[in-house]
Amino acid sequence: MTSATSGEAGRSGTSPVPSFDPFDTLPELAPLRTAAANGDWAATRTFFTGLDSAEKVTFAADVLGDIAGVETYLEQAAADAPADPLPRTLLAERYIHLGWETRGRAPATHVSLEQFDRFHAWLRKAERILIEVCAEQPENAPAWTARLLTARGLGLGLSEARRRYDRLSSHHPHHYAAQMQLLQQVCPKWGGSWEAAHGLARECTSAAPDGSHAGALVALAHLEHWMDLDGAAHKAYLRDVSVRNDLRSAARVSVLHHDYRPGWQWIDAHSAFAMAFSLGGHFEDAAPHFAALGDRAAEFPWRYLNDPKAAFVKYRTSALATL
Repeated sequence: MTSATSGEAGRSGTSPVPSFDPFDTLPELAPLRTAAANGDWAATRTFFTGLDSAEKVTFAADVLGDIAGVETYLEQAAADAPADPLPRTLLAERYIHLGWETRGRAPATHVSLEQFDRFHAWLRKAERILIEVCAEQPENAPAWTARLLTARGLGLGLSEARRRYDRLSSHHPHHYAAQMQLLQQVCPKWGGSWEAAHGLARECTSAAPDGSHAGALVALAHLEHWMDLDGAAHKAYLRDVSVRNDLRSAARVSVLHHDYRPGWQWIDAHSAFAMAFSLGGHFEDAAPHFAALGDRAAEFPWRYLNDPKAAFVKYRTSALATL
């Protein structure tokens, strides 16, 4: 689906409540949902082997990993075919989701020692699998992307996270899912700095071909920075003209570029820009992103707001009124 096609849908009519469920917003994922619901490994394997890009495989692995209970049939599949890296990679992804669900999204000071113990146990379990997979398949994009999450959660540090990203990017340059994970790592909340976060976003955007998703990292970096501020600085940050101009430039070379290649992460990328522009009060700039989205949205970064669906509808109404 192209952004132009989805934009027409957005202008012709939108649902009062957006969907944040990737299975609803991306109909191409329907066979994976059915396979997971049935615990059908053969159908799951057929789905993944039919995908035509590392980006889609990584995206689908993340979506599958978020489904409760899939570890049961993935464990069986991994046991039945121990030499096959696919069930092991998907199983490790599920373990990572279980770990982060255990930890929750609260700051570390609000996470109990018991939660941390269980969180780290899941991540170590996943890491052991992924070390083997990456040794067997150094080009395995979803496995390396998953190892950015285990590196962060296990506190392995910035250098190790960058090493893992570099190993992945040597085979898959401009891999957006991995770039999003590395961006989280270089933010101050995980031991980095705002200089590093904005620098990474600019680095990835300038290195990528025009029309890639990478420009959305600029929006994500600004949203992370905004989240970290308090009081007047928090309110003023995204309204700043220099921030607005930075967002405009990034949007022009990415999701608004005539060579834009949407893939399955177009909803994530447009959501980042729509939210960042809206929070800054730049509704004319937000309008093309909401027009593209229609009634679709990505949970991240909208989950940063208290009532994501209500906020989306409010800002979408303001933005589309400018068209």
